[in-house]
Amino acid sequence: MASTVIGSSIVVDGEIVGDDDLLVLGTVKGRISVRDSVVVESGAAVEASVEASAITVEGSVTGDLRASDRADLRAGSRVVGDIHAPRIHIADGASFRGTVDMDG
Repeated sequence: MASTVIGSSIVVDGEIVGDDDLLVLGTVKGRISVRDSVVVESGAAVEASVEASAITVEGSVTGDLRASDRADLRAGSRVVGDIHAPRIHIADGASFRGTVDMDG
């Protein structure tokens, strides 16, 4: 379970910075930078650049993803932006528009 949860009715407009896991159920606009993992659940909307060790997207992200370990786009997810990660998984049914950079 994530240490920090942005609830489904919450809208954050600004910057989220921290060390703990983050679970997004609502809307985030701006920038997300956490040391551990970020999960964007189905129905959530992120309009921000996202930096974390591991990023999992089941909802919608408009912005660049930068993961030091891996990025995982699940079926039904929608990402518009560039992905920078050494390991990337894009499931069947995921929508992605952008570039992929897997250089360390």
